[in-house]
Amino acid sequence: MFEQIIEEIKKYDTIIIHRHAYPDGDALGSQIGLSEIIRENFPDKKVYTVGDATKRYAFMDGAVMDEIPDEYYAGALAFVLDSAEEQLVSDKRFRLAAKTVRIDHHIYCETFTDVELVDTSFESCCGMITELCRESGLSLSKKAANALFTGMVTDSGRFRYDCTNARTFALASYLTEHGVESNQIYLELYSSDLQSVLLRAEFTKKIKLFEESPVAYIYNTREELEKLNIDPFSVSRGMVGLMADIKGIDIWVNFTEVKDKVWCELRSSKYNINPIAVKYGGGGHQKASGADVADFNEAMEMLSELKKMTENTL
Repeated sequence: MFEQIIEEIKKYDTIIIHRHAYPDGDALGSQIGLSEIIRENFPDKKVYTVGDATKRYAFMDGAVMDEIPDEYYAGALAFVLDSAEEQLVSDKRFRLAAKTVRIDHHIYCETFTDVELVDTSFESCCGMITELCRESGLSLSKKAANALFTGMVTDSGRFRYDCTNARTFALASYLTEHGVESNQIYLELYSSDLQSVLLRAEFTKKIKLFEESPVAYIYNTREELEKLNIDPFSVSRGMVGLMADIKGIDIWVNFTEVKDKVWCELRSSKYNINPIAVKYGGGGHQKASGADVADFNEAMEMLSELKKMTENTL
């Protein structure tokens, strides 16, 4: 499955690894994990990780990105990880590389690299990188194992989402055998200070049902975020989970206003909401996708379509 990718790695002296902007645990974990695997198994290679910074996952060893000039891409191999669309990639300079490779587990949207490996059966891109390492018989460092485990945990919802399967646990076991510090990872991911708990309580009080349907939402205005002095991404991704695990809610959306658009994080425990996300220019997974809408009115139109989805399948 990964033979061609290994051959590409062997061909190039410089390898630059990209992932999507506003990285989550899976994007950053796969990026760090792959970079460390290459460094350990191909010590003659120059390996760089690039992209925007993250506060949420700054605790991860390797989270600080490299700053490199354009000329490093000349004759280089560039990886793009965990990205369904070109527009989502952080640092578009991957196009300058001599060869490009994409590894992704999202529903296919488009081809934008020379070599593409897209497999939606994996719960995470970190799972794919872990399988690459295991299948290819490569050495795996503790640093790489921790990064990959972090991404696997976050994208599988702590192994609760239905994308989790027997292979997921087998790969998690493989990582654990290589020194994963699971207690520390879980502490960093899920412990909160009192201020954060109180803040989530404020957003929890904003949860609304759309027209008495099993569709819930939170709508966050720019004015509210400015008043609370919170960055939009932390609210968009960070607060959508507040609506999960509530009885009677099958679909939930967190809307967050930013400049000239509204970020939408769509989730479901029951329905394939990806087609709705795609209709609005987004994408992702069957039960976890993202998109943008123009304003509040279009956000309500999206909720109306999601409501119809629940009515048509009852």
